[in-house]
Amino acid sequence: MPDCDYNCEACDVENCDSRIEKARANDHTHIKKIVAILSGKGGVGKSYVTSLLAVSLARDGYKVGIMDADVTGPSIPKAFGLSGMLMSDGQYLYPVETSLGIRVVSSNLLMEKDDEPIIWRGPLLASLVRQFYEDVAWGDLDYLLIDMPPGTGDIALSIFQLLPIDELYIVTSPQDLVSLIVTKAIKMAEQMHIKVSGVIENMSYILCPDCGSKIELYGSPSSLDDVITHIPLNPANTLLMDSGLIETAIEEAINPVTSKIKEGK
Repeated sequence: MPDCDYNCEACDVENCDSRIEKARANDHTHIKKIVAILSGKGGVGKSYVTSLLAVSLARDGYKVGIMDADVTGPSIPKAFGLSGMLMSDGQYLYPVETSLGIRVVSSNLLMEKDDEPIIWRGPLLASLVRQFYEDVAWGDLDYLLIDMPPGTGDIALSIFQLLPIDELYIVTSPQDLVSLIVTKAIKMAEQMHIKVSGVIENMSYILCPDCGSKIELYGSPSSLDDVITHIPLNPANTLLMDSGLIETAIEEAINPVTSKIKEGK
């Protein structure tokens, strides 16, 4: 439809070929809140932020799951040191659990080899995301975090249409160009009637190891009004992420976002 705003739930046009029905959770899935984490472009640390949020919430005693919806560029299993394949009983898939009990589903946990690429077109990718929601027995979760694919393209659009997202957080870095891209992502979410709860600025600065002063590697912090927190570039945490030990990382700058997510529970 030429005037389509992609908000299928509010549309009264019958027999629309572009209509996408919301995914429906199975009887073994009970999720209190679904939180999506999006970036307007790749390379700003979206999966790192998602991992920190999951770890922070799990440390506070909440039951947390991560749906790695970045199907062609999955990072979550490596961050948590997960390998192998998802188990299935023939009807449902079952998440892999981390040391803290965080339940993870990812395309990399469907592949026999970690370095096998998924070379699929958009409809197949969207179908897999639906399966991650409908055919996975997530159990009882306080929070399901969705690590979105970067950008505002077809897959992100499909996820917004498919999944009952309660909140959206957008990850950015300080550059002006990235801030412009974030503005586009915010407008996309608003058009889809997805609640944007705030912006998380990653790689805002690095602390000098000698004097402790802040060094703004990418210029001044973002001028966006919705920034909740500024996360520093931390080489130690980057190493933990790459080594599969993100659950041992400490990053106090993520706490304002964790607190905001817990509001309203």
